Amino acid sequence: MAKVVVLGAGISGHTAALYLRKKLNKQHEVIVVSPNSNYQWVPSNIWVGVGLMKPEQVIFPLKPVYDKQGIIFKQAMGMSIHPEGDDKNDMGFVRIQYVDDANKGKSEDVSYDFLVNGTGPILNFPATEGLGPDKFSNSVCTYGHAAQAWENLKISLDKMEKGEHQTFLIGTGHGLATCQGAAFEYALNIAFEVNKRKLQKMADIIWISNEYELGDFGMGGAYIKRGGYITPTKVFTESVLAEYGVSWIKRAGVYKVEKGKAFYENLDGEYLEQKFDFAMLIPGFKGANMKAFDKKGEDITSKVFVPNGMMKVDADYSGKPFDEWKASDWPHIYQSPVYDNMYASGIAFAPPHGMSKPMKSPNGTPIFPTPPRTGMPSGVIGKVVADNIAYRINTGKDNHPHKASMANQGAACIVSAGYGPFTGQAATMTVSPIVPDWEKYPKYGRDISKTIGIIGLAGHWMKLNMHYMFMYKAKAKFGWSLIPE
Repeated sequence: MAKVVVLGAGISGHTAALYLRKKLNKQHEVIVVSPNSNYQWVPSNIWVGVGLMKPEQVIFPLKPVYDKQGIIFKQAMGMSIHPEGDDKNDMGFVRIQYVDDANKGKSEDVSYDFLVNGTGPILNFPATEGLGPDKFSNSVCTYGHAAQAWENLKISLDKMEKGEHQTFLIGTGHGLATCQGAAFEYALNIAFEVNKRKLQKMADIIWISNEYELGDFGMGGAYIKRGGYITPTKVFTESVLAEYGVSWIKRAGVYKVEKGKAFYENLDGEYLEQKFDFAMLIPGFKGANMKAFDKKGEDITSKVFVPNGMMKVDADYSGKPFDEWKASDWPHIYQSPVYDNMYASGIAFAPPHGMSKPMKSPNGTPIFPTPPRTGMPSGVIGKVVADNIAYRINTGKDNHPHKASMANQGAACIVSAGYGPFTGQAATMTVSPIVPDWEKYPKYGRDISKTIGIIGLAGHWMKLNMHYMFMYKAKAKFGWSLIPE
C-alpha cells in the first residue's frame, strides 16, 4: 500500500488529489491536508467583488467531495516536512497542525510515500506597509476579501450617486507582485459598473502596475493576432483601458499605503503618491513558510526551498543572467532534485527566473512582475504530477512519461470586462507557449498562430460557462475528468 499526501486544496492541489484517487486503486491512500474547509474557484472572485455573484456561488465544502471519492481530508496546516523521517519513523512525514474546531491546535505527523506540495502562495500583505483588507486597501484574492471589497465598493458607488467624486486605484501593491490579470479584470469590471450607472463623470479609475509596459502580465508581454494584424499586448491593453476610461501608472512599486493614499517608487527612482477613495491592490506572493528537516533534525529548508518559500524542482536555479536563460531551463515534471518522492505543483514551485526582464530603480529597488502560475497552468501541472506519481506506484518504475513544461504548454485567459447577458464583455487571450522560447520562435518568442487576443460578448459567455464547468469538475461529478484543465 502507498500513501500519497497532498498539501493544499486549491486548483493545483485539488486537481492532483482527484486524479490520484481516480488512477490508484483503493488499497492506496490519498490524503489532502488543507487549512481551508472550502474549495474556491478563484477566477470568479472578481464577480463577487462587484456584487454580481455571492461568495456561496464560488465555493463548496471539500469534505463531502473527498468523502465520496475516498480521499482522507485533514483540515490542518503543514508546518514542516521531514523527508527522511526521524529516529522514530523511517518514512518521510509532514508535521501538521489542525485548524478545525474539533481538533484545533493539535499536531500530527502524517507519513507518506509520495508528497505533493500544492500549498499555493501566502498573500504577503505585510511586505507593503498598510496594504490589505484589514488595513487601507481591498483585495479580491479570496472570496472573503472579494465580499468585503464589494461592501466597500458600494459605499463609493453610493457617494457618486449623491454627487461626490470618487477615485479608484486598482493594480499591484508591491514592486514584485504578479496576478496583474486579476487586477486588470477588476478594474474593467468597476469601470463597467460605473458606466452602467452613468456615473463616468463622477469617477477617476486609475490602473497602477509594476509592469514596464502595460500588457506584460508577468509573461514579458506577447505579440498577438487580432483582426488580421499582429499587435503587441501593450497596444491591446492600452486600447482596452482607454475604451473603458481608465488611466494608468506603470513601472510603479507601491511600498506604503495609508488611508486614502498610496506611496510608490518608479523606475526613474522618483518617490510619488496617489490619492484614492477606494483601492484594490494585489499583494506579493511567497511560499507557505514550511521548514524541512533531515533525519538528524537538522534544518535543510534551504535545500528544499528557495528563500521566498517556493519549492525547488527540476529547473535550472544557477542564477544565470536574464539574457542567457532558455525555455529548457523551466521544469518538466516538478520533482524535487533532493528527494525524488516529493513534487510541487501550481504556485508552490519556484520558477527558475522571471519572464519579464528584471528591472531596478536607481535606488536599487526591484520593480517588475514575477511569473504567473495560476489558473490553467496550475491545473495542468497538478494533473501531470498526479499522473506521474500514479504511474510510479502502479508500475514500480521511476521514470516520468508525463511532462508539462510551461515552456511547451499554451494557456488561455479570459478577462471579464463586464457582466451581463447582452452587454457583458471579456477579453480572451491565448499564448503558446507560456514561457517565451526565443530559440524556437526567434521573431515573436511564441507561436503567433496560437497566440491571439479578442474582446467581445462571446468572451463573457465563455467565462461564465467556464465558471459552471469548472465548479462541476471540481465537485468531481459524473464525467468530471472529461473536462480539460
